[in-house]
Amino acid sequence: MAELKMPEINYVIVAGNLTKDPIFRETTNKTPVVNFSLASNRRFKDSTSQWQEDVCYVGIVAWNKLAESCRDRLKKGSAVLVDGELQSRTWKTDDGHNRSIVEVKARRIQFLNKRGKPADIENNHTDDSEEDDGIVSEEDATDYTEDSFDKFLSSEESDLIKD
Repeated sequence: MAELKMPEINYVIVAGNLTKDPIFRETTNKTPVVNFSLASNRRFKDSTSQWQEDVCYVGIVAWNKLAESCRDRLKKGSAVLVDGELQSRTWKTDDGHNRSIVEVKARRIQFLNKRGKPADIENNHTDDSEEDDGIVSEEDATDYTEDSFDKFLSSEESDLIKD
């Protein structure tokens, strides 16, 4: 029998809200990095047809200009949609134990909250230079595209994000 080749696919899309403010730091060679955790809710009907909700907590890491954009625009409670890949890392704790974690290395992040303060929006005092579609890419955080994550969502998921 011929050998079966598996495709090497590592792709994740997750939407949720930040559980805490992002943690921003720089590596020893001044590379910006940010870590944050998302709470992603899932609604489902249980065996008695009652709606239930389950929460999945997902760690996210972003690098370079994407990290700087996250530092400037995100805080606890912010809603985001993250496109990236799973990565694992292992380290030794101070007491000598090995620890490991699986997290999402972000390639693109779509900021789902409106920019600016609510009072500024109501009074039309928004700065036109700050208007964008909220998508920031790992390749170039200033290169905003027309590509929307909405094409990956069902109509029900899209409605949940808009609420």
